[in-house]
Amino acid sequence: HSERNPRIMDAKEIRELSVSELEQKLRDTRAELLKSRLNRQTGQLEKTHTIRVMRKDIARFETILSQKKRAAAPAAAK
Repeated sequence: HSERNPRIMDAKEIRELSVSELEQKLRDTRAELLKSRLNRQTGQLEKTHTIRVMRKDIARFETILSQKKRAAAPAAAK
């Protein structure tokens, strides 16, 4: 079982990812968050701060993903 590194990705790193990579990271992070929440409830999670880090990562992913989709929409409409 490999523990997720609670390193925060900055917006610049996230913006360099493609839309499909962003969607995959979002799915992976949400799954990891669910596991961490379950582990916290059963008392198995030692680093509880990782939950906050993951929530903030998810928010960053969603924000940048929506910005990329919004930027691509006008280009597709032309």
